[in-house]
Amino acid sequence: MAYQALYRKYRPDSFDGVAGQKAIVQTLINAVKQQKIAHAYLFCGPRGTGKTSIAKIFAKMLNCEHQESAPCGSCKNCLDFQNGAHPDIIEIDAASNNGVDEVRNLIEKVKYAPMEGKYKVYIIDEVHMMSTGAFNALLKTIEEPPAHVIFIFATTEPHKVLPTIISRCQRFDFHKVSVSDIVERLQYVLDQEHIQMDEEAVRMIAVLADGGMRDALSILDQCIAYAQDAITIEDINAIYGITTPAEKGLLLHNVIQNNYLEMVNQIEELNEKGIDIRRLTSDLIDLLKESLIYSLTEDEHLISSAYQDVIREQLIQIPKSRRFQMLDVLMDTFEKYRNASDVLSYFEVAMLKLLNIREEKTTAEISSTDSSTDNKPKVEPVIQNQMNDLSKADRPIEKPAPEPQIPLSDLPKKENDVSRETSKQPSMPLEPRETAEKKQECLFDMEEEAQKEQSANKEEPSLMIDDTYVLRLLVGANKQERQMDDEKFRDLPDYLNELDWAKYANAIKNTEIVASGKNYIVLSAASTIEAKEINQIEQKEGFLSFTNQLLGISKKVFAIDHEQRKRVIGRFKEQMIQGKLPEPVHIEVKKEKKQKETVKTTEEKLTDLFGDEIVFMEE
Repeated sequence: MAYQALYRKYRPDSFDGVAGQKAIVQTLINAVKQQKIAHAYLFCGPRGTGKTSIAKIFAKMLNCEHQESAPCGSCKNCLDFQNGAHPDIIEIDAASNNGVDEVRNLIEKVKYAPMEGKYKVYIIDEVHMMSTGAFNALLKTIEEPPAHVIFIFATTEPHKVLPTIISRCQRFDFHKVSVSDIVERLQYVLDQEHIQMDEEAVRMIAVLADGGMRDALSILDQCIAYAQDAITIEDINAIYGITTPAEKGLLLHNVIQNNYLEMVNQIEELNEKGIDIRRLTSDLIDLLKESLIYSLTEDEHLISSAYQDVIREQLIQIPKSRRFQMLDVLMDTFEKYRNASDVLSYFEVAMLKLLNIREEKTTAEISSTDSSTDNKPKVEPVIQNQMNDLSKADRPIEKPAPEPQIPLSDLPKKENDVSRETSKQPSMPLEPRETAEKKQECLFDMEEEAQKEQSANKEEPSLMIDDTYVLRLLVGANKQERQMDDEKFRDLPDYLNELDWAKYANAIKNTEIVASGKNYIVLSAASTIEAKEINQIEQKEGFLSFTNQLLGISKKVFAIDHEQRKRVIGRFKEQMIQGKLPEPVHIEVKKEKKQKETVKTTEEKLTDLFGDEIVFMEE
C-alpha cells in the first residue's frame, strides 16, 4: 500500500478525535439530539482547524442509523461513507466548480430524495471561490431547500462570501487549536507510530504549527523522515532554522555587555547556519516578554521551562524599563519585515539600536553624576515660557522677581583676608540706617532694569509653543467645538474695520483653525513670525474680550506655523495608531477683572490702533 501522509491517516472519524473546537462539537451534537438541524451551515476559520473533518463527521452522524452522541461507525451508512461510496453525502470543491453551470446541475439534483440515508448532505469546500453569479444562482435554493437537503459550506475567507449567503446560514467560527490540544494529539500519533520524541520537541512542533492541526502533523511527518525513530529538539532546530535558548541568551548577553564585535560575529554565524531571522526576532520578543512576566510575578510556572535558566542568569539583571524599550525596538522591526527585501540588514540595525539604548542611558547617568558633583553656580533662564505644564497653560506669564545681587564687598572672605583688610583700612564711621536702605533700594532698581532688559531679549524665542504641548492640545480637542468656531470665524471680516477690535482681528485674519477645545483654540499661521505675533498679542488685555465677542465664549488662543502643524499632526497620527497618545491639556480661562468703563474719543481709538503716525487736522 502506498504511503499515506499523517494528516490523512489520522483524520478524525468521530468527534472524540477532533482537537479543540469543543464548543462547536457540542453544539452540533445537541442539534442532532434535539432534532434542531438547520438547512445550511457555514464553517469558517484558519486552515487546518478541523472545518472539513467536522463537516464530514457531522454529515455521517446525520445519516447514521444509530444517532447518539457520535456516529456508530458500524451501520451501513457509516461504512459506506468511510469507504467513500455513500450516494447521499456529496463533497464539492468550489475552487474547480465555481461557475453558474455547475450550480445549476447541483440545483437539478437537489430535488431528488436521498437514496440510502435520511438526508442528502452537500459539503462545499472553499466556498469563497465561487463566482458572484454562482452565489446568486444558489441563493434561492439555500433560502428554501427541500426538507431532505442540508448544505455545509467551509471557507477560510468568509469576507469573500456574499452577505446574503451568510445571513441564510448558521455560522460557526473555528479558532486556532491551542498548543496543549495539539501536543495531546501529537502524542497520540507518536504512540500509534511507535516513535520516541522529547517533550520539548513536541511542544516546539505545536508552536510552529501556529494553531493548525494539519500543519502540526505535516511538520511531524517531515521530522520523522529526517530523524526516523527518535526525534530531538536539535533535529527540529536544524530543519527549521531555529536558535536555541542558549544562543538567544548569548545574543542578548552581548547586547547587555556592549560587546559590538561579538554580537556582529554571532549574527553572521547564525546567518551562515541558515537561521530564520524573522523567527529569531519573534523568539527574542517572546523571550523578553517571558522575562518581564517573571520579573513582575516571580512565578516560574507562568514562563516556558526552556527560558527559565536564561531569564534567571542573564535577563533578570536588566532593568525592566530597558527591557520594555528593547521590546519596542524589536516589535517595530518585526513589523517592518513585511516590506523589507533584506531582512538581515533590518535585524542588524535593530540590534545596534538595542546597544544604543545602553549608550544613551550611560550618557545620561554620566551627565547626572557630573551635575551632582559640579558645585559651580549655574545661571538659570530668566523666563520659562514653554507651556509644558498644565499649571502654566492657564495663567498669564509672569516675570520672576529679580534676585538681589550681593556686592563683591559683601562676599565672604577668608579669615586671613578679612583681618588683613581690617588692619589696612582705617575705621570709617557707620552710615545712618536710612542712607543704607536708600542705597540698597537704588541697587535693586538697577538690577530690576537689567533683568527687564534681559527678559525682553529672551522673550521672542519663548513665543513659539512646544510640540508636545500642541500634541496634548490636539488630544483634548473636540470636533463639534471646531465646527462651531469655524462658523463664527466667518464673521471675522466684520471686525476688521471696528476700532475696538481691528488690531486683534487683523492679527488672526490670515489663520486657519487647527483644533478647538472647550476653552481654547489652536490657529495655524503662514509663518513663524506671524505665529509669534499672535501669541504676543494674545497676552495683552482685551484679546480675551475679542474672542468672547467673536466666538461667543472667551477662549485662549495658541498660534503655530504651518510646518509645526504638519509635524505635530504626523506625530498625532503615529501615536494614535500605537495607542500612546498623551493626556489632554486642561485649560482654564480666568475671568477678566471688571474695570471702570472709560469712554474713548475717536481720536484716542485711532491713536491706539495706528500709533502716533496718524495726524489729526485742526478745524
